[in-house]
Amino acid sequence: MVETVVGSARTPVSGNTSVEFRGPRRRLVETLQENGIRDLSVLRAFELTPRHLFVPTGVAHRAYEDSPLPIGSGQTISQPSVHARYLQEIGFTGDERVLEIGTGSGYQTVLLAHLARQVFSMERIGALLDRAREAIRSSDVHNVSLLAGDGTMGWVQFAPYDAILVSAAAPAVPPPLAEQLGEGGRLLIPVGDQEIQKLRVYVKRNGVLEARDIADVRFVPLVGRYGWPE
Repeated sequence: MVETVVGSARTPVSGNTSVEFRGPRRRLVETLQENGIRDLSVLRAFELTPRHLFVPTGVAHRAYEDSPLPIGSGQTISQPSVHARYLQEIGFTGDERVLEIGTGSGYQTVLLAHLARQVFSMERIGALLDRAREAIRSSDVHNVSLLAGDGTMGWVQFAPYDAILVSAAAPAVPPPLAEQLGEGGRLLIPVGDQEIQKLRVYVKRNGVLEARDIADVRFVPLVGRYGWPE
């Protein structure tokens, strides 16, 4: 099932962002700055994105802590500083067509919606995608398209992409994602075993992926044809 929400990128979040969370959200942005995030467009995306809409109500009071939180179905929403670091690493100009593998809660999807022209996001777990769809709608962005399916196969219909972000750990770069990355595009993915991985950014030059390691990380496994088995 595909849902396409069409509109302009960087749409401001409307008044549905609860007043009581504005202070904690501002403090989170300050924490990101203290941790070395200097890209003003990334900081703005965090300022505009209501993280409390993307976590279960039982942990909403912790939404603006710089920590991962459970979101159900054995998945987590990543630590904000991790999101911020690799979004800064991509170096968005605002005109990118982006593929996100692993919609999860939808939080990173909305961050991307404030950073890029068009976001295409895939999620294999139907229950997560349903919740993410509602949270994305509540965030009032209109440049996101969602697809239920195997993210290791990518979304060839809208390729090539200027950037591909994979939110789960793979043993290697899935070949379809390498093929769907445009020339000069950037692919960010955790690569390794199921215990520890390297967060790695690839740049496609002359059809070849050139890799650079960013940090040691630990992500949930990427399940699919070119990932780990169910």
